[in-house]
Amino acid sequence: MRRLLPDPAATSVAEQLADYRPWDDPPADRPRVALNFATTLDGRAAIDGRSGKIGSDTDTAMLVGLRERFDAVMIGAGTMRAERYGRIFGDPARRERRAELGIPRDPPVVIVGSLDLPWDAPLFTEGGGEALLITADADGEPPATQTPVVVLREPGGRVDVGTALRRLRAEHGIRALLCEGGPHLHSQLQAKDLADELFLTIAPKLVGAGPSILEGALPAVVELELAWLLQEGSELFARYRRRPA
Repeated sequence: MRRLLPDPAATSVAEQLADYRPWDDPPADRPRVALNFATTLDGRAAIDGRSGKIGSDTDTAMLVGLRERFDAVMIGAGTMRAERYGRIFGDPARRERRAELGIPRDPPVVIVGSLDLPWDAPLFTEGGGEALLITADADGEPPATQTPVVVLREPGGRVDVGTALRRLRAEHGIRALLCEGGPHLHSQLQAKDLADELFLTIAPKLVGAGPSILEGALPAVVELELAWLLQEGSELFARYRRRPA
């Protein structure tokens, strides 16, 4: 892997993330939020309904490396239904590295949306950590699962992502949150100025159809600045920060 910007040199995923400590400087009332997406050259965020088919093994290494640096991982209910997550870190060595950094061995998985979830997915059946379900569903309870599930209900028939983030910080001590999609949740975070960084893998593939990393129009153009650009073969890895107002 080569770093193209800001200072060209040979590098690696581990080297790029070695000093990355997003939990050190969160906003006062919510977690620091970074988003991670892979996209094709024509801007698609899924192939045959799955995001995992877009990137390479290096993209997977970047995803895992980022997961190691955040208190918790957040996804939408639709992403959970499509991807059927399991335990974030099955490798005890990775859990120990997180403990050495002073963050939870098993990052909680925050799911935003309805209770209509694949309760037989490995996340719920393998144990380890916990799932935090943020929902506007007034009724219903999750079934008994191996992994503890905490339900945070939002009133009014809709989830306000700003309120949800404040609750995650105040009630669960989450300082740094990695959002892995989907496009609807990404749009909500960007629309409310709640996304601090975007890690974007650009894969050398064309698909021609499918969702993009954003769903719908934003109320205003969001300005980002490039923090780094890496290259592995024909694949690019960009890190963007929200440009200060």
